[in-house]
This record gives sequence, C-alpha cells and structure tokens, in this order.
Amino acid sequence: MQSISISDSFYLKISFKVKNTRGGEATMAKNKHITEPDAFGYQVRIVRRGKESSRYFSHKLWGNRNKSLQAAITWRDQMLVVLKGSRTRFLKPPKNKSTTGVTGVSRTIKYDHRKDKSYLCYTVFWVKDRKSKNKTFQVGNVETVTADDELHAFRTARLFRSCYEHSIDWDLQFIEDKFVGWKKTRVYEDSELNAVVG
Repeated sequence: MQSISISDSFYLKISFKVKNTRGGEATMAKNKHITEPDAFGYQVRIVRRGKESSRYFSHKLWGNRNKSLQAAITWRDQMLVVLKGSRTRFLKPPKNKSTTGVTGVSRTIKYDHRKDKSYLCYTVFWVKDRKSKNKTFQVGNVETVTADDELHAFRTARLFRSCYEHSIDWDLQFIEDKFVGWKKTRVYEDSELNAVVG
C-alpha cells in the first residue's frame, strides 16, 4: 500500500485503498457511487433499472483533486435526483406538481399513440395572468436518451422555475425568451442569470 503524504492528508479522510483485478491499486472514494480508478481522476457510476450512467472527472481538467471530487459529487447528486423513481410512477400527473425534489418541476413520461413511442419530459408548472401554465422540456425517446441529455433538461427546467420564482418575489415580469432553443444552449451556465436567481 502506498504511503500518504502530508499534502494528501485531506484525502485520507475520504478514501481508502483496495486492490483491483489487475493487481494494481485503485482509490475508492467513501462517497457512494464515486471511485478513483487511477491517479488522474474520479469516476461516477450509477446503475438504475439495468442502465448505467457514468462520467469521469479528470484532476487536470478540473484543476486539482479536490475540485474534481466536488464536481463528481455534484454530478452524482444531480443524477440521483434525475434517475429517481420508476417509469410507471410518472405516467400519472403528480398531485403536488413535483417528482424531482424541486417545487414545480415534474419528471414525466408521455406516450405518443401515433408513433407508439414514449418520451421523457421535464415539466415546469407556473402561473401567468392568474392562469396555470406549464413549460415542457422534452428530453427525447426513452429508448435512446442519455443520462447527460436528461441532466441537461433537468438543470434547464430547474433554472426556468427559479427565474419564475425570482420574478414573483421581486414583482418583475417573467420572460421566457432565454429558454428558446434550450436544447442547443446551456442556459444554466449563464453567469449573469445565475447571479440574479442565485
């Protein structure tokens, strides 16, 4: 087993060494679903209903081990929310308009009878001119969508709801324009917008 230097003492609290099948060593983060398979980054791996969602977080890409670990934890937590529940659970409209842990944001699967296909969607419930409205962020065919596709839709839907709540709190007009063409843009990475609703 490798010795731990003083500079690595922080990581001693969150990881331990185990032998892998190749005879080398892999660092297993104590954080569930997160491992450190090599010296260069963390791996997140989540399996739900026989389907795996995984992502690698490079120490070099994120700046250092601590930042890559935090990025891995954030992605894992978001994916656990995204992957929560079963398909049948979301076929009926939610009574409290929330199946994601985020108020006003629902994860649903809609069946298209004409195409005989099911589509995964995130729907945001809000009110305009005293009338209930909803904004649907369709991820795609449940048979082909990826975990990253779903995470992108979830983060966009969550931001849409946050912007709506911010406009209510500050008596401002809620404008949806920033979410046009959301599939091709990452609105949630807009620093100015996040500064306002954050």
